[in-house]
Amino acid sequence: MGTDRKLFQILLIACIFGTIAVLPYTITLQGELLQDLPVPLYVLLTAQLIQAIVLFGIAIFVGLHLARKVGLGLPILEGWLEGREVKSYLRSILGISIGLGILAGILIIGLDLLFSFAGVSINLAQASINPPAWQGFLASFYGGINEEVLLRLFVMTLIAWVIFRIRKTEEGKPTNTVMWLAIIIAAVIFGIGHLPAVMAITTLTPLVIVRTIILNAVGGIIFGWLYWKKGLESAMISHFSADIVLHVILPLIAVI
Repeated sequence: MGTDRKLFQILLIACIFGTIAVLPYTITLQGELLQDLPVPLYVLLTAQLIQAIVLFGIAIFVGLHLARKVGLGLPILEGWLEGREVKSYLRSILGISIGLGILAGILIIGLDLLFSFAGVSINLAQASINPPAWQGFLASFYGGINEEVLLRLFVMTLIAWVIFRIRKTEEGKPTNTVMWLAIIIAAVIFGIGHLPAVMAITTLTPLVIVRTIILNAVGGIIFGWLYWKKGLESAMISHFSADIVLHVILPLIAVI
């Protein structure tokens, strides 16, 4: 129980950090919407932080409880808290995690270009709203930490657990089909979850909705596979790397 409690506390503190880190980026994107607030900005931000603490607290609690039941987890943090050697495992996952994250970023940029040929493009680097690279860097922590906790640790784990109770192997473990269904469904939900942010900067049309879901689902599938095979830390590193490509490197290239 001690390890679980410490793991919960570490993840919750990390999510609080991620929530604060993304604020400059979101304020830049929603600058016009924030001009006519009925309450002071600090009141709104405080309320959002409290809401995030409750939301991620529940997500972490449920996710950690169900993860072990379906063979998922955080091998590095769990091992470190239990006093085991984890540096070698961390080194072993760094390459594939960062590499697949960069690949996800490149795939998303490539797919975005394809959609732009069809007249659907909301690339921030080419839009009037262009958050600076430092804000994109800070926002990448939210993607790598908070979105992975919510979409992988909570949503994907929950989906895997629900389907697992219906279909499992003779050894009582989730089948590959169960895990892939959980990965894909969570990835689609991940894409849908980005629609409010897109709606803040452009008009939602069927093609814009499809674009948003597909582009984000590409990353979600990669991060979900890493969570399944390597652990949540691997998915977090990969997601952070993808966001660095999208929110830091791409904007810097665009202004050269």
